[in-house]
Amino acid sequence: MLINGSRLIGCPILSLHVGGAIANVSDIIVDPNDLKIIGFQVSGPLVRGEVGNVLPVDSVREFSRTGMIVDSIDELVDSEEVIRIRDILNLNFSLLGLKVVSASKSKLGKVADYITDSDSWDIYQLIVQRPIMKSLLDPELIISRTEIIEVNDYQVVVKDEHSKLQQTTSTTRSANLTPDFVNPFRKPDFAHEAIDQKQGKSPSGS
Repeated sequence: MLINGSRLIGCPILSLHVGGAIANVSDIIVDPNDLKIIGFQVSGPLVRGEVGNVLPVDSVREFSRTGMIVDSIDELVDSEEVIRIRDILNLNFSLLGLKVVSASKSKLGKVADYITDSDSWDIYQLIVQRPIMKSLLDPELIISRTEIIEVNDYQVVVKDEHSKLQQTTSTTRSANLTPDFVNPFRKPDFAHEAIDQKQGKSPSGS
């Protein structure tokens, strides 16, 4: 399922073992080397003592409208336990707010959000908020990862063909999920609601 990264903040972490929420996503760990989400920093009343504050993406069994499904609280680890996550956290990298420029140094705006796939957790598109003077004509740009040349601590550099990028609103499309286990958190009408949201309809079809 494609989803806006901003929707992940505050997302509940649901344990099959406990039968309810054990934490919430407080931040997203993005690897700038391949624009992939590799984990989530979490918080909550149960996240203390021997319980870690990081959820690796490999431990997420499913992402649904109600939250991220994991087997148990044991899936939460300390950031020092996973070398790749530890190294990325030490970079203090944040994709949101980065300046976006073209290869010819034209300023395009700042990263306001991004779209990721909950199956692979790859970031497929950047949602760029335009500078004030340019926002009157095109308030938002959607930049595909194929247009990205470089990502560093200060900016995202994209190809000069940015003028061909399609303007759009921050909408995402959803797909049906096919889990290999019974999900007690799933509501039967989730797929239909996702389709209605994509088409701009309310759950009642109005």
